[in-house]
Amino acid sequence: MARAAWLAYVGDMTQAQVAKHLRLTRLRVNKMLAQARAKGIVQIRINSRIAALTELEDRLCAAYGLDRATVVPTPPQDDMVSHAVAAAAGALLSEHVADGVSIGVGWGRTLQLSLNSVTVRPVKRMSVVSLMGGLTRGSAVNIYDLSSRLAAMFDAECFYIAAPIFADTEATRDLLLQQSMLQDAFKRAREVDIAFVSVGPLHTKSTMARIGVLTPETRASLTEAGAVGDLCGYYMNADGQLIDHPLNRRVIGLSPDALRKIKTVILAGGGPDKVTVMRAALRMGTLSAMVTDERTAEAILAGQENVSE
Repeated sequence: MARAAWLAYVGDMTQAQVAKHLRLTRLRVNKMLAQARAKGIVQIRINSRIAALTELEDRLCAAYGLDRATVVPTPPQDDMVSHAVAAAAGALLSEHVADGVSIGVGWGRTLQLSLNSVTVRPVKRMSVVSLMGGLTRGSAVNIYDLSSRLAAMFDAECFYIAAPIFADTEATRDLLLQQSMLQDAFKRAREVDIAFVSVGPLHTKSTMARIGVLTPETRASLTEAGAVGDLCGYYMNADGQLIDHPLNRRVIGLSPDALRKIKTVILAGGGPDKVTVMRAALRMGTLSAMVTDERTAEAILAGQENVSE
């Protein structure tokens, strides 16, 4: 795969020439090049700004007090939005990788995809810290897998909050948080230099619902309480305020108050289903940077401007 990618993108060969050189079919080469893109073996950088997107970035920063916003063109296929946002998010995260840096990560499909676009280079004393509990089974979006993969890319230390994302009861959560292992993990999470997070909307296709963390009954009660989605497991309303719900008293993750004290908090996400929850996270005041797509940025700003009026 790497050889085919090298011949195509560096050697400037056509797919037919690559196929002949490697004694493969052209269809096989086409699939291999697509896989190379998906796995991050091939990364594409477009070194040019688009004026309309720059304007949106400036408006987002002004509206929500962000230090930086990155807006990418919205692809025509809805299922490719997360890929487009992830590519830009990985590039942004790469800028922050340096000797001695500590990076805290949340979970979600966009964050997982973004690792394909992170530029790997030698660094010293880097650490990766999970910002929330995870799953007790393997999953493509399990925070443990995401954290360990990012750490492995830079031969960094990796620290986990080794607990479920939600405890069974509030008492169980309090008991778990008294354990020295979790206290150390949360101390490291509070002291990271950069937090790399996403938000989850409250519908049946969300990550939380899809992997079975939230039952239909719990989603219904969250909606009734005014929730629009979560940030690091904490559910908030459209104004960015934490809702009064038992689940928020059972979550094992870094709180919004703790996130506010981290110097750089990057939110990555996009798509029409995330507009409301991304706007809520922005209103919460925990973020310093965001990466999203053009249509999502326009929708977020339209809602903010309507409120202002």
